[in-house]
Parts: sequence; C-alpha cells; structure tokens
Amino acid sequence: MQRSDETPRRPGQEASRRADASAEPDDKVEPAVSKTQRKHAMLALQDLGETLTGLKPDRLAALALPERLAEAIAIARKLTRHEARRRQMQFVGRLMRDIDPAPIEAQLANWAVVPNAEKARIADVERWRTRLLEETNALDPLCAQFPRADRPRLAALVARAAEERSRGSPPHAYRELFRELNLLLSTAA
Repeated sequence: MQRSDETPRRPGQEASRRADASAEPDDKVEPAVSKTQRKHAMLALQDLGETLTGLKPDRLAALALPERLAEAIAIARKLTRHEARRRQMQFVGRLMRDIDPAPIEAQLANWAVVPNAEKARIADVERWRTRLLEETNALDPLCAQFPRADRPRLAALVARAAEERSRGSPPHAYRELFRELNLLLSTAA
C-alpha cells in the first residue's frame, strides 16, 4: 500500500538509481577488505608480536623496533596472569599495525635459516660417523671429499670406537670421533 505523500515508482527504478551512483568515477576507491580479512591480518600481527616476546633481548634490540612497541613487548614478557597477558598481547598487536611487519618477518626468517643449516650439518656428521663405523672402506670417500682430513687420526678413532662398541664400554672414542668430524665438516663449509 502506498502512502499519500509518496511518489509512485516504476519497477526497476531503484536498481537503476543504485547503478547510476556506483557508475560515478572515484579514483580514491580502494578494493573493499572484508571484516574477516581485517581480523585475520590483525591476528597475524598479534601472532608476530607473540613471536617477538619469545625472542632474546639482544635479538629484539637488533630489530630496532619503535620504543613504545619495545616497551609493550617487555611488559608482556613480565606478565604471568592469562587475562593480563592476553590484553597486553592485543595491545602489542595494535601497535604492530603502525609499523611495516615485512622487515621483521624477513629477519625472523633469516634467523630461522641458520639453525636449520646447523641441524643439516650435524645430521651430516652423524651420517659420516655411522658410515665410518659400519663400512670398512668409508674412510677413503671421506678423505677424498675432505682432503684436509687427518686420515691416521680418524682411522685410530674409528678403530677405538668400534672396539668400545664391541666391549660395551663408555663411548669416549665415539664422541671424540663426532667432535673430529664436526670440526672437519664445519671448517670445510
């Protein structure tokens, strides 16, 4: 039912009005970001802040964070009560919105690569030690790959470690062989 003060409308008139309004050129229009996307971005910044609270103070200082953010992270480290820490982490997340997180994430990724390389090198040392104790001719490829290796010392350590294993005595030579191989592989890299 129509009211008396209302002008009659034709069908489709409202839709054409909306289309005309959206057809106006507006150079400053950014793509619409949904509320869910904004929330995910804020939670990601809060998670990054959580990661920052777990860093050692010297690494945190190396990131050169704004003073206010660094103070908020220092306070968050001291808090032990769940609700207080949660609110402080929300505040850290809020402060993170004012800075560019890309350099921080890049530095954190860089710091994560170094331990992975170290783990790979240690695993390589373990493989060589196992191979030396299980294969009789394994010392030849090791010395071929690492010409600076002290072949007589390594041969003596391998023999002592194998003897320790067979007797069931403490693994002193086994550990010493690991240290020698670790030194050899770390200087070769």
